Amino acid sequence: MQKTFLIIQTAFIGDVVLATALVEKLRIHYPDAKIDFLLRKGNEALLQGHPHIREVLVWDKSYQKLRNNFRLLARIRKQRYDVVVNVQRYLATGFLTAFSGASQRIGFDRNPMSFLFNARIRHATGKDLRPLHETERNQRLISHLTDDVAMRPKLYPSASDMDRISAYSTAPYICIAPTSVWFTKQYPPERWVSFIRKVPATFRIFLIAGPGDRAICDEICMKSEAPDRIVNLAGQLSFLQTAALQKGAAMNFVNDSAPLHFASAMNAPVTAVFCSTIPAFGYGPLSDVSHVVEVNQHLPCRPCGIHGKTSCPEGHFRCAILIDDRQLLQCLPDGSC
Repeated sequence: MQKTFLIIQTAFIGDVVLATALVEKLRIHYPDAKIDFLLRKGNEALLQGHPHIREVLVWDKSYQKLRNNFRLLARIRKQRYDVVVNVQRYLATGFLTAFSGASQRIGFDRNPMSFLFNARIRHATGKDLRPLHETERNQRLISHLTDDVAMRPKLYPSASDMDRISAYSTAPYICIAPTSVWFTKQYPPERWVSFIRKVPATFRIFLIAGPGDRAICDEICMKSEAPDRIVNLAGQLSFLQTAALQKGAAMNFVNDSAPLHFASAMNAPVTAVFCSTIPAFGYGPLSDVSHVVEVNQHLPCRPCGIHGKTSCPEGHFRCAILIDDRQLLQCLPDGSC
């Protein structure tokens, strides 16, 4: 009998990308299954044209949140899913899961509605010597339906996405994603400028970011003093076009933010700069060619939390400013990272 699955992840862009690993896993074990995916409004373009997802359900959290939640529940119940897999640990998605009508309702034990799930999976963080990646954590939700091996996330840019970025791929290039939603996750603009000035002239440089980050990227471009080989693409590309551009890069330099997970989903070479957060939280790179750059000195204040902050709690931001340009330069092709 053909199974129907719903995966729920209504958090940020990067979280949705990492949750696509569950789609890949279910497709292998249930090749005829119908798999739907629920995400928040604004993230749906990530899964456009995804070959293994039947339907993308969109929840608008910004307008009439409660009313939209009940409308969404009615739509979910109408689908009569066999299995609902909730990757989140929040009340609203727990409500959708608990009353979905699905035969199997799966989620983490930290969800306040988990007492109404069929399967309550411990939300583990691993150990210091063996931290769990988020994809491994999520895989535990469906291990009893598949196996214990976590897969990588995957995105599927279309042919038109590839055509859109083809003009940028005529010479060797690197991508830099210099911004983040959170200040303490963002390698400072002046540090990116210092690094860019030392990048060999053989590489073109593309800055990738959202529309709201264009001013910061403009500033980086201006101060880098390399107008003939640096291009500000902030707000110019879709999610999937950005991922496609990253795939062809000689290296992608990113913060602990969504472009890191784009690179993992495309198996694109990536260097992830971790400032206030640490890879042990489970959000490090997964690409075959990947590097982590972080401060070499021990700082008793680091990490200052699992999520980023709007400012450095100590006021010095040493976890970022003490990173040396050479740490990034060594991660370029032919470097020694």
